[in-house]
Amino acid sequence: MDPLIHPLPKLSICALLAAGPQWVEFRTVREATGLSDSMVAKHSRALEDAGYIDIRKGGIGRRPRTWLRMTPLGQARYGGHLAALQQLLQREPDQDTNPDA
Repeated sequence: MDPLIHPLPKLSICALLAAGPQWVEFRTVREATGLSDSMVAKHSRALEDAGYIDIRKGGIGRRPRTWLRMTPLGQARYGGHLAALQQLLQREPDQDTNPDA
């Protein structure tokens, strides 16, 4: 598992951005994840610093806008994280453990 992606806010952002290479507006990320502006900014900055996402700033008219997208590295790390989670789900319960013992 990737310890950077594992916290739920970062995992939520990665899950949203992993759908494709397109840019996603900050507002959409905020609304889809249920995170506050400051939480999206904080966690997206950490993901950007690690090279997992790209952040682009610009504007539409006079309004500033921010867009995010997953990088190839981020796609690979997110895919690996999901694979590790799948392995945990598919593990057989340990037959030797007895909670009543």
